[in-house]
Amino acid sequence: MRLLIPLAALMVALVLLITEATMQPTSADRALLYGIFAGAAVLTLLVGWRLPAMTRKFHTLRTTLQIVGLAAVVIAAAAVSVSAITMFLSTHDLRLVLVALLLGVGLGVALAVTVTRPLAADLADLARAAGRVGSGDLSARTNIERADEVGEVARAMDMMIDQLGEARRMQERSDEVRREFLAAIGHDLRTPLTSMRAAVEALQDGLAPDPDRYLKSVSRDIENLSVLIDDLFELARLEAGEHPMDKVEVDLALLANEVAHAMVPLTEPRKVRVIVVGAAFVAMSESGASRLLRNLIDNAVRHSPDGGRVSVTIEPEPSMVRLEVSDEGQGFPTEFRERAFQSFTRADQARRRGGTGLGLAIARAIVEAHNGSIEILDGDGGRIAFSLPISGSDAS
Repeated sequence: MRLLIPLAALMVALVLLITEATMQPTSADRALLYGIFAGAAVLTLLVGWRLPAMTRKFHTLRTTLQIVGLAAVVIAAAAVSVSAITMFLSTHDLRLVLVALLLGVGLGVALAVTVTRPLAADLADLARAAGRVGSGDLSARTNIERADEVGEVARAMDMMIDQLGEARRMQERSDEVRREFLAAIGHDLRTPLTSMRAAVEALQDGLAPDPDRYLKSVSRDIENLSVLIDDLFELARLEAGEHPMDKVEVDLALLANEVAHAMVPLTEPRKVRVIVVGAAFVAMSESGASRLLRNLIDNAVRHSPDGGRVSVTIEPEPSMVRLEVSDEGQGFPTEFRERAFQSFTRADQARRRGGTGLGLAIARAIVEAHNGSIEILDGDGGRIAFSLPISGSDAS
């Protein structure tokens, strides 16, 4: 009603202006016309007041539209009929006008029925699609092509269904990752704990032929558990965005050589060489850079054959620094590459020697925290490369 009253008043005023301009009525005609127009406006307001409450009880929008269309035609016919009776026409002409008005009402109803049929069908399709989605069927689509508001609602619903489908796939993937995570951490915890329990029981029962060797085995298992816990804590901090981001200028070549030197106890017995080629500076967290290079070089050393070579190649580019770590091992299986940077993932055959399965996941988190990217490259052996924004001063 708040909208109908000003619209009705505006329409009456417009018609009166047109009447004055085109007919130049006498005072008597003017009073009669004003009364007819005011009556039509009042009738419209009455219908507009009662009809909304009535239409809420209808079971279909199609019925509502037809009733509204019929009401509009009836009001127009009533206004014309009253005007004709009171002012202008003879009895013969009046009958002709009334017959023509009856025909117009009938044709208007037929037109309303025809026009509302496809609209009602599209709304029914919307309802069916919503019902299927509500029952869990995310393959449902509205298949409605319209340019009006109904089409907009249909497109929004289809988009919503697509988003729900994507959310379901992400949830299923999340559940799968969680199950894999729990299974992996359970395995990586169970193995050293079982070994330690057996060693301790043997020592307690006096059945250990070489107590020192048993104690060394327990110490090694404790170290493995400590590494696993540290990696889990580090990954949790990175994923929560809590890793320190105090960026400084880091010399990648110097840091890579320091990591290689620290790994001598692992590389020397197997005669694995770590060679660093190139140099560049990047702005990043020093602890993050150290952990990143240590994880990648450690991963390459562990999967390099005895007597093999691990290459660390640093290539400064105009706006990025690219660093590649490669080894001469069997490389990453093709089916493993998509999940290589997920937690607790190890290739089944080529790259399963040692480690917690968190090294590459931590490396990716560090790189992405510094607005970089990391990937596995094609080619012989294992090849991993990351790119980071370059700092203001580069060395070459």
